[in-house]
Amino acid sequence: MSRGIDSYIREQFEVPDVDIRTYSPLALAYIGDGVFDLVIRSVVVGKGNTRANQLHQRTSQIVKAHTQALMIEYLQDQLTEEETEIYRRGRNAKSPTMAKNATMADYRKATGLEALVGYLYLTDRFERVVELVRIGAEGLKLRL
Repeated sequence: MSRGIDSYIREQFEVPDVDIRTYSPLALAYIGDGVFDLVIRSVVVGKGNTRANQLHQRTSQIVKAHTQALMIEYLQDQLTEEETEIYRRGRNAKSPTMAKNATMADYRKATGLEALVGYLYLTDRFERVVELVRIGAEGLKLRL
């Protein structure tokens, strides 16, 4: 198996390995938020070079908590037991903040999805991240 993006970054910046089980669900969600955003931005930009404002609008509609909540609801039957457990830990984490323009239920589901994405990324399973985002986007008929 090839080395993942996270492993490469840690190696280049001499960041020591840490047991992923010690990461809080909110730390996983923090990195997962950025990874999810990167995947969506990569697809949106790849679909056509257009004004930055339009790129931002398309991306914002997908990375918002409500859309992420719908996506994880669609994906739940596709998750392994391990992935489901990571999602639940993220969803049940008590966050000191909440996304604007989101219900608490949507925010928690979105946090769970982001925790799962973060976990998969940090365990060098970026292909699985992309696969889940693709399946979710297709299932929701999202225009990327």
